[in-house]
Amino acid sequence: MGSVTTLTEQQIGDLVRAVIPDARVAVGGDGYHVEVSVVSDAFTGLRAVQRQQRVYAALGEVIRSGALHAVNIRALTQAEAGAAGSGA
Repeated sequence: MGSVTTLTEQQIGDLVRAVIPDARVAVGGDGYHVEVSVVSDAFTGLRAVQRQQRVYAALGEVIRSGALHAVNIRALTQAEAGAAGSGA
């Protein structure tokens, strides 16, 4: 891994919001292995895999670079997050 730079939670959130501007993003982990929770009405009508693809699209460059190695994504609409009590 050597020269691979890890990302901050803020940087990861900023990358997601650049693609999904209205997103509420919560990030946990160590900057290399992360859990990303994204809440946005942009996910309305999309299947789970389509939602994850949108988030992966935002993070694709840093995943390919090795700056992020493992990403677990939870992608919900505002209504789903409210029902689940998620604070992303």
